[in-house]
Amino acid sequence: MHNGKVHVKKDEIVVVIAGKDKGKQGKVLRVLPKENRVVVEGVNMVKKHVKPSAKNPNGGIIEMEAPIHASNVMSLAKIEAKKAKKKG
Repeated sequence: MHNGKVHVKKDEIVVVIAGKDKGKQGKVLRVLPKENRVVVEGVNMVKKHVKPSAKNPNGGIIEMEAPIHASNVMSLAKIEAKKAKKKG
């Protein structure tokens, strides 16, 4: 099983390295260590059907970010460091 440690932190800028959103960049909004997943801003968008409530009186369909597996993202700083190392 997984020990609950994820290689990226909240508010870190990451790049998606695999999947349908490959190449996209975004800020980590949430880290879910138990599931080894992260929620990245503007990545893995899904449409969610919401019932009317006090918070959302009309209900309807909202678009939101869904969690993506942590192995599919890489820190932008790490990528930049690799590029710099390769160059010089």
